[in-house]
Amino acid sequence: MTHKREIQGNVVKIAGEKTITIVVERRVMHPRYHKVVKRFKKYLVHDERNEAKVGDEVVAIECRPLSKTKSFRLKSVVKGA
Repeated sequence: MTHKREIQGNVVKIAGEKTITIVVERRVMHPRYHKVVKRFKKYLVHDERNEAKVGDEVVAIECRPLSKTKSFRLKSVVKGA
């Protein structure tokens, strides 16, 4: 069985029924300037019970594609807003 990716980020938007948008921040070394810079990426996450609110920190786990852009499920809410 393949390994399921887990991502952790903050909820920035409730994107309709049972869907949240989270932003994941990662820190990478800049190739030329050798300085740590932040990179951001947004993911759509399936929230079956509508338990996450804007500002929450959540963990999502990879799953089969649920729509064209949604292939993560909400695993847990780490801390509330």
